[in-house]
Amino acid sequence: MENNYVVDVAVIGGGIMGTAVIRELSRYKLSSLLIEKEAEVGWGTTKANSGIVHAGFHDQPGSKKAKYCVAGNGLYPQLCAELDVNFRQNGIFMVARDEEEVAILEEYLRRGEENNVPGVRLLSREEALALEPNLSPDTKAALEAPSGGVVAPFELAAALMENALDNGAQLLTEAAVQDIHWDGSKFQISTTSGTVQAHYVVNAAGLFADKIAQMVDDTSFVIAPRKGEEYLMDKTAGSVVSRTIFPVPNKLTKGILVIPTVDGNLMIGPTGDNIEERDDLATTMDGFQRIFSGVKSLVDGIDPSKVIAPFAGVRAASDRGDFILEPSPVNNKLVHVAGMESPGLTAAPAIALDAVKLLEEAGLELAPKESFQSKRKPLVRFHMLSREEQAELVAKDPRFGRIICRCETVTEAEIVDAIHRGARTLDGIKFRVRAGAGRCQGGFCMPLVIQILARELDIPVQSVTKRGGKTYQIKAKAKDYLLEEVVQ
Repeated sequence: MENNYVVDVAVIGGGIMGTAVIRELSRYKLSSLLIEKEAEVGWGTTKANSGIVHAGFHDQPGSKKAKYCVAGNGLYPQLCAELDVNFRQNGIFMVARDEEEVAILEEYLRRGEENNVPGVRLLSREEALALEPNLSPDTKAALEAPSGGVVAPFELAAALMENALDNGAQLLTEAAVQDIHWDGSKFQISTTSGTVQAHYVVNAAGLFADKIAQMVDDTSFVIAPRKGEEYLMDKTAGSVVSRTIFPVPNKLTKGILVIPTVDGNLMIGPTGDNIEERDDLATTMDGFQRIFSGVKSLVDGIDPSKVIAPFAGVRAASDRGDFILEPSPVNNKLVHVAGMESPGLTAAPAIALDAVKLLEEAGLELAPKESFQSKRKPLVRFHMLSREEQAELVAKDPRFGRIICRCETVTEAEIVDAIHRGARTLDGIKFRVRAGAGRCQGGFCMPLVIQILARELDIPVQSVTKRGGKTYQIKAKAKDYLLEEVVQ
């Protein structure tokens, strides 16, 4: 069945930028719709983001990156508290390994101070090793920024969208935009899942933002895709460092990092390679070797045997070298939120505020909604509770007593809740509650999660997908076991 929407504002792209914008729009008395080509939000560049909430000392003073990074960083504690998203302000080190790099640290210290990064300071070798004993013995000095943090970007995108929906926004998924036409009063947007008429449009299409712009004859920027390979390590490696460890960057990237994730794993990477194909997500032996060579010069004790998942993402860099947040020169009712490479995740909450201001300047009336609810219904994270609290939950709901994902201690009740909040696929469950994200990468729990999805969505197990489309996991003639039979 084809959908047909008429709204005040359409947001194209359901990554961290699009979901932050739609949540901000949901504060006002207007109709808004997010259009996403994938089955769920957060599955493009956001899915493979390193999850670092940057402090702001990397960016050139006066740039949009510097402005929005520091502003966005300051919004994270309250935003994540409102949305019940795990956020840890673990701090950042940039490490110098020779005297030449020490001089570069001093330049980044000046940048940090000019950008008003709180608490940024230069540490001696002894001070750095006292705080992070597993740093390489070659460490000469470190730049510390305590305001840096880590978050799960896909979890945040899902939470932003869920809160926006609770506040009246709409979501259209599996809807790739095919054409946009301005009819003199509104945009006519054709998608693979129907049509959308909107008086204003926000282009937050990530890797394809320039393609969206070109649909209205706007060629003011070009996206230059850049691939980064990364490796996720087991939680047994998670305590090697407590802070995110950066090298001194090069002209292309911030370098290969050691990143403690908000969920207790360790992540290493990324590489940074300019590519032609925007969907090139292949990992390579060359990338593996570069990453492990890079991290060994930063931190001792990184064991390649601890890797549980390799992956790659493609960053939506642009030909501008800075964030693009501006009205289209063709039509100011179309606002571009593009070129959002690092530190885009950090900047997203602050960028969303100004994207909405640009819509207002173009004529959108913003009347605050008295009924807006900033807080999302809290999650139950069973593995973080005491034994007594767990026992109380099981007594109230036996589904909390059924551990579906053993690696991450995820219960049936948590998976059901994720489905009721919007998860429709195996990846949707994985990114929301981490079932399948642990050491075995779903080897044990995937059949069980399929059963729960089928039951809760009232569809055959054969119709359950990994990530939408035709990514089915069960052959057509497979026996449809009952969940209780599988659990037993």
